[in-house]
Amino acid sequence: MSKKSKVFHWFMFVVLLLAGIGICSRTFVVSGILLIACAILCLPVSPISTFWTKSRKSRILIRLLICVLLFASLLSNSIWMVRNLRPEPIQTAPVSTSSGAMLPEPADSISAESTAEASASFSTSADATISTSAETIEPSTTPQTAETTEASTASFDLSSVPAYSRSPYAEVNGNRPFFSAEDLTTQSYENYGDLDSLGRCTIATACIGSDLMPTEKRGDIGSVKPTGWHTVKYAGVDGNYLYNRCHLIGYQLTGENANEKNLITGTRYMNVEGMEPFESMTADYIKETGNHVLYRVTPVFEGDNLVASGVLMEAESVEDNGAGILFCVYCYNVQPGVTIDYATGDSTGPEFTGSGAGTANTETTQAAQPEVTQAADNTQTATVAYIGNSNSLKFHKPDCPSVAKMSDSNKVKFSTRDEAVADGYQPCKQCNP
Repeated sequence: MSKKSKVFHWFMFVVLLLAGIGICSRTFVVSGILLIACAILCLPVSPISTFWTKSRKSRILIRLLICVLLFASLLSNSIWMVRNLRPEPIQTAPVSTSSGAMLPEPADSISAESTAEASASFSTSADATISTSAETIEPSTTPQTAETTEASTASFDLSSVPAYSRSPYAEVNGNRPFFSAEDLTTQSYENYGDLDSLGRCTIATACIGSDLMPTEKRGDIGSVKPTGWHTVKYAGVDGNYLYNRCHLIGYQLTGENANEKNLITGTRYMNVEGMEPFESMTADYIKETGNHVLYRVTPVFEGDNLVASGVLMEAESVEDNGAGILFCVYCYNVQPGVTIDYATGDSTGPEFTGSGAGTANTETTQAAQPEVTQAADNTQTATVAYIGNSNSLKFHKPDCPSVAKMSDSNKVKFSTRDEAVADGYQPCKQCNP
């Protein structure tokens, strides 16, 4: 190998090595490793250099190998970036509103008169409270103090959030979290604020690393009854149950089960359409990179309401300064077609007939269904009727082919379909349980 050729090979080695190290530290590790492998193949030292000087055929083979590795690196990095892109929410113009307790229904399910009335009663004034007082935070369990938590969320104003308009969430603060530079840390921790005087959840904060993510199957959370909780069914709701026990910080992120400080009464729509996509995006990023994500969820209660009007979700990946994960969104605690009284959790909507069918003109109230509530809460049988997957959050019939492929550690047993749905699981599309 000539001197000029050696210089060129050393140059390519350094360039590819630095590029590989840079990618490993900021985006997808596999892509970086492939680049480092290319760099090693460029080394003008024995025994690698013999492939470059041995024969024309060997030179062609090693060049072809380098091209394949470069292509694989580019392809894998592109796939990683596409998987971590966040769908843009539908933005709507903010509306001027006054104080009250009711969120408006979607425009396609109510009349123009009721729309005007609901809009007038949606509170975005000082009555909308976010519990950030020092009494609800325990600084001894986390590097973040109560003062910095309160200061960093003080800029959020519910009046800046557009009224609900068919999108399950809206970006807040230009989609940038209210974190301060001091909040960011690579030390994993989780903190759940104490319940307030009404028994409502407050702020849940965590710096999530792979060490906090669950290693066991999801447990039962049916023993927790968050404020405003009702067991009620409506036609047209996925799984028919209006409410889920919504984790502020999702189970797939910190493995919390029946933690009353981390469970609120949330609609099926908010849980599945609003919060879950952001939770899954965060979990995938941590699993793929091994990095940390600073994550905070704040339930927003208006006045003394027992049911939150929505939740503020904030997240930022730490090691890459938000390049992988960065969002600040408000998820609406609404259910299309159903009217909710956020003061008590009572609701009205299309009647559930037992088959999932119903008419928009037939309404049923929570007050008229105490027997349904008690029956659903007290049903306990020894029979295993359904098998849930704690990883995919789907439930199946015991003879479903997916159950045979499921890891035992991910299996969750349910005695009734209602129990599975109430715990936030969705029915399998293959066996239709």
